[in-house]
Amino acid sequence: MKLIADSGSTKTTWVLIDDNQTQKQFSSEGYNPFFIKTPAIIESIKKSLPGEIKTDLISEIHFYGSGVSNTENVKIISDAFEVCFPKANCFIEHDLLAACRALLQKEKGFAAILGTGTNTAIYNGHDVELNIDSLGYALGDEGSGSYIGRLLLRNYLRDFMPEELAKSFRAHFKTDKLEILRSIYEKPLPNRFLASYASFTTHHISHPFVLNIVQEAFHDFFENIVSHYPDYTSYEFNCVGSIAFHLKDLLRETATDFGMKTGKIIQSPIDELVKFHLEN
Repeated sequence: MKLIADSGSTKTTWVLIDDNQTQKQFSSEGYNPFFIKTPAIIESIKKSLPGEIKTDLISEIHFYGSGVSNTENVKIISDAFEVCFPKANCFIEHDLLAACRALLQKEKGFAAILGTGTNTAIYNGHDVELNIDSLGYALGDEGSGSYIGRLLLRNYLRDFMPEELAKSFRAHFKTDKLEILRSIYEKPLPNRFLASYASFTTHHISHPFVLNIVQEAFHDFFENIVSHYPDYTSYEFNCVGSIAFHLKDLLRETATDFGMKTGKIIQSPIDELVKFHLEN
């Protein structure tokens, strides 16, 4: 049996494929090794695995994860898998390759991720050929959920948000300034915390203030990252992720403003990843 996993900073989607090609999907929390370590991953996997899955029957795992960008971070994941899936051959790749394979399969092109975080690449049909580092939520991640959440919170906490919108914001999140600041500066996983506020935009996108924040975030994404790829307008803009999917109309408009045609925009790569591995 095989497991294929797509892991962002917030959520991991798993698909089990048995010897008859029957598929079973389930989910767990995200396993970004910048924010979660081996013991916590082991505990989480044990809690999340459906009871009927026999771990010693798993022979192969294809894991694509955010933050899997260096040898140390790969080891954090692989050490957890050695404990949880002792007989499996594990292939651990960056979630950027997952996006490329899901959006483009074996075709050359441009692929991006806009979810909790941001990433982009030129794909040569086999591997990532060129990547401009998004630098994470503290220094970059323009256009992402954490970036949009940060813009919303900054305006809310400085009382720049229109009162009728701030009232809805307070009613929706039921928190205060002290708790927000503690969650960002003292508690683990601040990127997830920031991204959780981006959901507010999908419910209030018709409000000019919210619309402007999303437009600013997407403009920054194209201005600071996408437009720095050589000859970027010769590529179609393809993107995967919850932010991209739920705000795709505005994303298409921004791509057009920067001279790019839009190709695929999908919420999750997992179905296309399964297709890729079944065919290859």
